[in-house]
Amino acid sequence: MPASPTDPIQRPALFLDRDGVLNEDQGYVYRWEDFRWIPGAREAVAAFNRAGWLVIVVTNQSGVGRGFYTEDAVHALHAAMAADLATAGAHIDAFYHAPQHPDAEAAAYRHPDPPLRKPNPGMILQALADWPIDREASLLIGDKPSDLEAALRAGIRGLLFEGGDLKAFLETISLP
Repeated sequence: MPASPTDPIQRPALFLDRDGVLNEDQGYVYRWEDFRWIPGAREAVAAFNRAGWLVIVVTNQSGVGRGFYTEDAVHALHAAMAADLATAGAHIDAFYHAPQHPDAEAAAYRHPDPPLRKPNPGMILQALADWPIDREASLLIGDKPSDLEAALRAGIRGLLFEGGDLKAFLETISLP
């Protein structure tokens, strides 16, 4: 069962980039039929759920700003991910996405340095404001240096996932 932002007790959060960490990065994935879980991803989310961690997705989605797909498509994909995770006894507590990009076609999504877009820490900082998160015990897993830069700038530990089985990778790290 997902947590509530109004829970009074701070908990560690596992922040996960989406494309390349939870799913295969095939470039601008926005349709469920194109979505492929990374091996061990569903199991990793379930393990952190059982351990009492919040699990939060923070994902750049410049495809929205570039006009490749809509924010509704992002929300629909995240809903499909959530439904599929539920069949594995897992859940994501919150999804944050950054549709802005310096070269966005639509003016509403164009920004020279979008504060939400990694390497900026905006999505993580928003989650820290929205949820009762123990920052010092939290962790971000990303597949790009920009993910790790965002974690550093938000004051949380970041680790680079270079592919393979996500659950096996997470089992090799020492948690705070």
